[in-house]
Amino acid sequence: MNATESEMRVIVAGNRENSGDSVNPFTPKAYSIRYWNKRISNKLPKPWFLLNKASPLNAAQFAKYSKLATGDQESLSNEIQSFCSSANLLCFPDISTSLDKHGQDTQFSSYTSKNFTNYGNKLPGGFDSFKKYAENDNLPVNSFRQYSRGGAGHDDIFSTYAPNGNVIDQSFNTYGTGLAAFGVGQFKIYGPNVNVPNLRFTTYSTEGVGRKQSFTSYSKDTNSGSQSFTSYARNANGAVNDFTSYANNSNVIGSTFTNYGESENGGGNTFNSYGSNANVPKNTFKSYGLSGNAPFETFINYRDKSNVGDDNFVSYVDDPNSGRAHFQNYGQSFGEGSDGFSKYGSKITDAQTIGFETYGVNSTFNEYGKSIPTFTDYKNKTINQISSFLMGKNNKWMVEPGKFFREKMLKIGTIMPMPDIQDKMPKRSFLPRVIASKLPFSTSKIGNLKKIFHAGNDSQMGKMIDDALVECERSPSAGETKRCVSSIEDMIDFSTSVLGQNIIVRTTENIKGSKGDILIGSVKGINGGKVTKSISCHQSLFPYLVYYCHSVPKVRVYEADILDPNSKAKINHGVAICHVDTSTWGANHGAFMALGSGPGKIEVCHWIFENDMTWTIAD
Repeated sequence: MNATESEMRVIVAGNRENSGDSVNPFTPKAYSIRYWNKRISNKLPKPWFLLNKASPLNAAQFAKYSKLATGDQESLSNEIQSFCSSANLLCFPDISTSLDKHGQDTQFSSYTSKNFTNYGNKLPGGFDSFKKYAENDNLPVNSFRQYSRGGAGHDDIFSTYAPNGNVIDQSFNTYGTGLAAFGVGQFKIYGPNVNVPNLRFTTYSTEGVGRKQSFTSYSKDTNSGSQSFTSYARNANGAVNDFTSYANNSNVIGSTFTNYGESENGGGNTFNSYGSNANVPKNTFKSYGLSGNAPFETFINYRDKSNVGDDNFVSYVDDPNSGRAHFQNYGQSFGEGSDGFSKYGSKITDAQTIGFETYGVNSTFNEYGKSIPTFTDYKNKTINQISSFLMGKNNKWMVEPGKFFREKMLKIGTIMPMPDIQDKMPKRSFLPRVIASKLPFSTSKIGNLKKIFHAGNDSQMGKMIDDALVECERSPSAGETKRCVSSIEDMIDFSTSVLGQNIIVRTTENIKGSKGDILIGSVKGINGGKVTKSISCHQSLFPYLVYYCHSVPKVRVYEADILDPNSKAKINHGVAICHVDTSTWGANHGAFMALGSGPGKIEVCHWIFENDMTWTIAD
């Protein structure tokens, strides 16, 4: 039997019943199995939910890419797309340069991962429509460079663009630059329901004349991600920009406006319901409206009813000529956020107007204009009001029911809500240790890693790598032992170094019962329900599978059958961890908001979510 025929016998297993050691002995998965047998002293059933995360590379691919990672990483970078596909990694497609132009109205439907460079340049009128572009694409990457540049009265409509994507990366470079005769750019329902968006508008509509941009329902219901507007509408004449329902209902979204509207003549910007009902939005306006001539800025219901959130206005409307800025119902966050105004309108004239009406809490004004405007209905909510709202039924970002619970709930017959435990991360695999150990995995060598994965500094991939490495290199908390692991072997080594070799790893069996009520069936306390130590491992967003693992002292771990509350049928087998000592937790921790107590006063329990796991000493 040749090697190819042998590899066809590899079993891709999903659970213990249809898994086995009958894999090609030269594959990464076979090596992980042998390593488990070598390092784990007990003979308990193997954790196939973990071992099936091993690299899917076959023996030939394993040998090829191991050689490239060890000796020729430039060649590995040249083959990154085939490597990512074979190894089940998270990589964005490379978009080749396009010099194509078009001279007529165009409609794009069901497109994805395209380069629209020099597209629509100098078009006299007409319009382009991007409707349901990149719909349901997992990793859409699109580049609009010098799009509609120098045109006259050219309209661009992006409707339901990149909906339901997972990790999207969109770049608008010198888009609409020098566009004349009052064209329109519409971004309607752009990037809705996206997991991790990264959208960049660089020198967008610079030097345009009478250009109107409209962002409606932009990045709505997204999870994490960032938006960047650099030199947007710079030196424009009479440009008008509307941001309506921008990033509403989003989770941890960040927007940066740098040199936005600088030296703009007339025109203005309206932010209506921007970031409303969002969870921890963060927005930075730097050198916004600098040296402009009579610009107007209006913020209506901005960050209204959001949970926490931070905004910084640096050199905002500084030294403009007869400009006006109006903030109405701004920053009505129910979890206290913060707002900083540095050099805001510091050189205002008598003709300049800045007004704040119904403005939120925790705001700092540094070098603010001498003619301080009147602040109307400035809010100062108490912590009790904030806590009350966070637990209210109408707050989208209230602590999710069932996310935290008390230990007494883990008993037969309890009906309780279960949170959404579904894994929202893109599906990836570990790298084989021999490959992962050769790749640069530190902030000091981050440039080399970005080069391998073709990640620009301002791209979603670049930001993803930055964030993960910074978190991995963060100093451990008091009493914490932590490590980021990029292979199954590394995870085994870390867990055995803390707990010894007689250990077991567990996770919740599936996601059934999520976002609904469940009935607790039989419950088993691990190690007899005694206080013990465990290792918890959580995924990081990275090109290949990386877990952040850390020791968790003074916990009790439980297994519980999860039943349908109506039929009483078993639908899941859950793993829960109860933190006995919460004395070092912050007073504003969501657990205390949900359970109504404080640090050190109660124990706090939660379920182990899909694809997370906890290690303990074996019974």
